[in-house]
Amino acid sequence: MKAFITGISGQDGYYLSKFLLEKGYEVHGIIRRSSSINTSRIDPLIAEYEKIEKLFLYHSDLLDASSLSSLINKIEPDEIYNLAAQSHVKVSFENPIYTTQVGTLGSISLLEAIRHSENPSKFYQASSSEMFGGVDNKSLNDESIFIPKSPYAVSKVFAHQITTVYRESYGLYGVNGILFNHESPKRGETFVTRKITRAVGRISEGIQEKVSLGNIEAIRDWGFAGDYVEGMWMMMQQDTPDDWVLATGEAHSVKEFLEEAFNQVNLNWEDYVEISERHFRPNEVEHLLGDASKAKKELGWSPKTTFKDLVKMMVEEDLKLAKQEKVLLDNQLIKPTWENSI
Repeated sequence: MKAFITGISGQDGYYLSKFLLEKGYEVHGIIRRSSSINTSRIDPLIAEYEKIEKLFLYHSDLLDASSLSSLINKIEPDEIYNLAAQSHVKVSFENPIYTTQVGTLGSISLLEAIRHSENPSKFYQASSSEMFGGVDNKSLNDESIFIPKSPYAVSKVFAHQITTVYRESYGLYGVNGILFNHESPKRGETFVTRKITRAVGRISEGIQEKVSLGNIEAIRDWGFAGDYVEGMWMMMQQDTPDDWVLATGEAHSVKEFLEEAFNQVNLNWEDYVEISERHFRPNEVEHLLGDASKAKKELGWSPKTTFKDLVKMMVEEDLKLAKQEKVLLDNQLIKPTWENSI
């Protein structure tokens, strides 16, 4: 089996690649062309699987339709997973054009490539719980109404709907995985959960004094990314394509995440957190809670990692990083950065 993954160097790209490689897949992924190429997340996979010709990487871009089509025709993948996006919601307000271009043109370029290919691939679109908008406290499923409240969410709604259009119009095997927030030690450090756990590690080592956050009353349904990529794969193994929600069914506030994270190092979060207006979104999503009962019934999927275990996992990994950082700082092998000092 061959899989083609966009966004392979991201959190989900790492866990999905690892999962598929361990299942014996041949994995092909694209890395966006830029002045600085960051493959740090997948470097261990590159070291293990490139030599045995199981992992292949290409420079391409979701805004380059001809390159995507050429790669898909060359590779002839059995499954295509579209994970790439500018996925930071606040950044999507600051850079709405790029965010929406990637989310819209990228998905339709892949679908067009599949439609015109002689070897049609199955297609997975990474949809997002942000599409729902969080306007009330209801539990949300694949039939809930989309009320997007950011450029990122709007672009995801387009990608979700165009996948449905191609599925119904051309008979393509296209599934939408509506994933609620999923985190891990591989999460980007600008996302609130990882920002918190990195701060916990640094504060406990005396590298950092405070962490600046925005709306800590926001409520999310948080799971472990490693569990969720298995659900992605399960969707692609069904006889009939459809849409599924992946979520834990539990809602926790950012404040609860803070408390649990700082408890891991026996510190009171209130002594180290500052609230800043600059971290608030122009249009806040207050509450997101998912209902994954359909995925449990039809796919046999359910999350394995609890909220407490997820926070503990992330803090433990970031404590290790902080200890390594402290050694380098003490030996003057690196200089303190502005980010480290706030």
